[in-house]
Amino acid sequence: MKTLSRRSFLQRGLLASAAASAWSARSWAQVAGANSDIRVVVVGLNGRGRGHVEHLMPLKGVRVVGICDIDTAVLDRTEAWFRDQGWPAARRYPDLRAVLDDPNVDAVTIATPNHWHALAGIWACEAGKDVYMEKPVSHNVWEGRQLVAAARKYGRVMQAGTQIRSGEGLQEAVAWVQAGELGRITAARGFCYKRRTSIGLTQGPQPVPATVDYDQWLGPAPDAPLRRTRLHYDWHWQDAYGNGDVGNQGIHQMDVARWFLGVPGLPRHTLSIGGRLGYVDDGETPNTQMVVHDFGSAPLIFEVRGLPATHDPAGDRMGAGGAEAASAAAASMDEYRGVRIGNIIDCEGGSVVSTNYFRATALDRAGKVIRGFRGEDRLMQNFIDVVRSRRTADLYGQMEEGHVSSALCHLGIISHRLGAGTPPEAVREQIADDWVTREAFGRLAGHLANNRVDFERTPLILGAPLTVALGAERFAGANAAAANALLKRDYRAGFVVPQLA
Repeated sequence: MKTLSRRSFLQRGLLASAAASAWSARSWAQVAGANSDIRVVVVGLNGRGRGHVEHLMPLKGVRVVGICDIDTAVLDRTEAWFRDQGWPAARRYPDLRAVLDDPNVDAVTIATPNHWHALAGIWACEAGKDVYMEKPVSHNVWEGRQLVAAARKYGRVMQAGTQIRSGEGLQEAVAWVQAGELGRITAARGFCYKRRTSIGLTQGPQPVPATVDYDQWLGPAPDAPLRRTRLHYDWHWQDAYGNGDVGNQGIHQMDVARWFLGVPGLPRHTLSIGGRLGYVDDGETPNTQMVVHDFGSAPLIFEVRGLPATHDPAGDRMGAGGAEAASAAAASMDEYRGVRIGNIIDCEGGSVVSTNYFRATALDRAGKVIRGFRGEDRLMQNFIDVVRSRRTADLYGQMEEGHVSSALCHLGIISHRLGAGTPPEAVREQIADDWVTREAFGRLAGHLANNRVDFERTPLILGAPLTVALGAERFAGANAAAANALLKRDYRAGFVVPQLA
């Protein structure tokens, strides 16, 4: 398939020319007036997109008028799902550009692989559509800033999919801590202890499913053959498309930690320690990682553990199904003070612990419960409300905040990618003067020992220490040149993310 830009797609006559004139003629009020339905297309239906549909369907004055995916098998399954639920049929779009050129679409929700997020969001803004963007909002730091600029330039509503910010429980907890009820924050921690088995090791390029438009799937990413057994989901663990669990789950927990800290921008320093440990496969991103961000007022620490609490002999095989999947599901995972996926905000007078997106508990220093906080997911409703009101200050998932928290993930990845294999004893020497990093690594080293990790086979990577330039989204000092080169990527012709900031 010859690669076409969104503009040339229209110019080649693949859609009626009337669609283009319809964009410019429409005012914001016509797009989402108080007395009209908001017409939404969900883009990407193989994962989070299904959740988008489920959240949109009950909302008043909202119609899911289309479903978009580059895999026709996914479209077939989604259409069958709509029929089973008794929902109105939605138009099929195998090409995002057709969605954007359709004047009968007011908004899109984007649940594509990460490498598509920024371009899809910017194209949607250019086309006069409002955007709900899944997390992380970008594949690299530079892309996130372009998304923020696009929403401002084109006057569009753009919501980041950081749904924890929409719950009144966590909103109350953040306000309570920031009011000084537990004293000064001493450390803001996030955790993702979630079992991740091997994705398998292929021998050479793999066949692309006949139902998939692979040129479109690649989009902005380099033109490369498929190098994993499963096209869908396992892209998370390859650098060209995903951001590992630090970007998959970590965006949520680092966003919450940064929210409690009340810090608006990037940290002063970042360090990653970890690797793809315990098995060799087609994955590239760490399955075990700790990222420490130094914000000056307090450290922010995020930990990923994909290995179980003790060695799992099935872990070196693919978790595709059968015994391997059952082993992964049953594997006992580590936890830290009762948390596997969630946050702990340590303060002088106690802590706030959250093991649920919308609930948290405040404890005193003796572990006695002081107060509980409870809420619910209101993010999609909030997006629709703001599409109607145009009061973007009312968005719970502000794109600026989504961009900065996504950037925390990317900084951890950059530190890792610039690091080198280092024995645990040498890592301990390097971090001896930093109590937070030393304590977290001590637990991590014990975890790796319990899993009998062979560091000759799968090396532990001590990341490059990064210094962020004051008030900028660039690096300074040692490692700056190499790190700055990873703030952005090169893009394929026809899928270039435009520079807007």
